[in-house]
Amino acid sequence: MRPWKQRNESLRSAARTKDNLSFLFQYVTKNYGTIMVVFRDRYYLAKLPSDVKGGAKMKPPSPARQTLTTVNSRLAKTLWGSALNSIHFLTLKQMSMQFGFSIAMGDVLFLENNWYVTHTGLIQLARRSRCAGVCVETINEFCEPKAGRFYFRATVYTSRRCRGFVGYGDADPSNVAPLVRGAEMRVAETRAVNRALRKAYGIGICSIEEIGSVAAPTQSQRQARKLPPQPANGNCGGPKVRDRLCQIIRQHQLDPNLVKSYAVDFCRTKTLREATREQVENFVAHLADWAEKDRNALLCQLNSYLPAKEGAA
Repeated sequence: MRPWKQRNESLRSAARTKDNLSFLFQYVTKNYGTIMVVFRDRYYLAKLPSDVKGGAKMKPPSPARQTLTTVNSRLAKTLWGSALNSIHFLTLKQMSMQFGFSIAMGDVLFLENNWYVTHTGLIQLARRSRCAGVCVETINEFCEPKAGRFYFRATVYTSRRCRGFVGYGDADPSNVAPLVRGAEMRVAETRAVNRALRKAYGIGICSIEEIGSVAAPTQSQRQARKLPPQPANGNCGGPKVRDRLCQIIRQHQLDPNLVKSYAVDFCRTKTLREATREQVENFVAHLADWAEKDRNALLCQLNSYLPAKEGAA
């Protein structure tokens, strides 16, 4: 019997014995070093690479990657502890083995129950992979410099013959963290480069620079949540709330009289002493959040009370 006829007879015998495609795949891979494809009820065979042929295992990772995986796991336990589960460690292992990301170098971060890659990690990966180049350009028809809104298009070339992987990035005051407020153009460029690099090298997790200010609450929000309940006996809701309000006024250089007028309007009372503790606390949290996000808009709101102030004078 000819070899190809013997192979077909073996396949038919295996199909009759085990009517299971997964079993057939393992049977064919182990005995013939080929992969089976089913198309229109017919079986087609294709050669497998030499490292898989004969049921052999894939090429083991290098010792350096294995060491990196161990170090990343230990460092992750130290930094994030009980927040990590087995799935998180498995994802970290795959990222360490496949891409060579290092927690110590700041390549990946764990935030809100998810892993995020950083711009540093993507640039280091491109350097290790000998990326041919990155081209970044603005999309002028969508940019509004006066409003702080910018759009970029980045193209990554993994080799000289690569046609390029394209990624887009945008940034404006509403989707950037308060710490980088005023640097929207650089944030948009970084986001575009990150998306293009993730496409080029097949990285499915999002980059930390792309998620903007929703990744973590601002400092003012965290402090506002820590305010303890105060007795409703006037004095702006209690001494601690009053001190917090004075701190916001000094930090952002606000006019105390205009803030007081805005507080009365916000609480919908004739005087600030008539406001309840809850109303004053809500106003302080609102004022702190607005001052962090958009101080200019807050100043415009406060300046709207200037005519009433002058009339009273």
